[in-house]
Amino acid sequence: MRRDERTFETRVSDPAIPTALAQGELELLGVLPDSSNYAFLARAKGDPEDLLVVYKPQRGETPLWDFPEGTLHQREAAAYLVSRELGWPNVPPTLVRDGPHGVGSVQAFIDFDPSEHFFTMEVERAAEFRKVAVFDLLINNADRKGGHCLLAADGVIWLIDHGVCFNEEPKLRTVIWTFVGEPIDPSLLADVERFLAGLAAGPLGEELAALLSPAELRAMATRAREVIDGGTYPEPGPGRPFPWPPV
Repeated sequence: MRRDERTFETRVSDPAIPTALAQGELELLGVLPDSSNYAFLARAKGDPEDLLVVYKPQRGETPLWDFPEGTLHQREAAAYLVSRELGWPNVPPTLVRDGPHGVGSVQAFIDFDPSEHFFTMEVERAAEFRKVAVFDLLINNADRKGGHCLLAADGVIWLIDHGVCFNEEPKLRTVIWTFVGEPIDPSLLADVERFLAGLAAGPLGEELAALLSPAELRAMATRAREVIDGGTYPEPGPGRPFPWPPV
């Protein structure tokens, strides 16, 4: 596991990370259904109040042939760091920490409307999904299902389930191919340029280096440069471009 105490402390200092999420004792409430890996709904004890979280322990991860074993929880945390640096899209605060079943990812739970997902929101919220599409290009998301796009009670769209991202080989599988051939908004490209600079130097690179391999970091930098230079939403491929099931 690529993690050190200094990086853990850096993430805990993130003002978006609630203290209960980072340090609160986790009380397991139950197993979340329909997950290929063990995922628990838990209560993180906090002061002044508790927080519902999703806890995904490393030991509950299903081995995959194309991802290093025992790293899916790290990728969940890395996706949050990328979204935090970009300023979009909304990924719930996530970090790597210890829990009742050992080290794993702990993410703030989103209370969402289960009847809503990408396919019900794609027209009305297209501007936000353009950001999601760029984000998935950067992190090389191998499993962007429609059901990974949650609509919270306050109308905010949140993105979850990033355990199979950041592979150094092209793996992009997503349901969001709506914008193929469109130019990417210059403001988003500017954010990617800033992200790329932060990846090369500064605390972001150090934090991500504790979660991802050097080859994966180099591949993400290459993808970021390709997004900037290309300036448009690319065609699907190589490989199978859609996840299954789509929702």
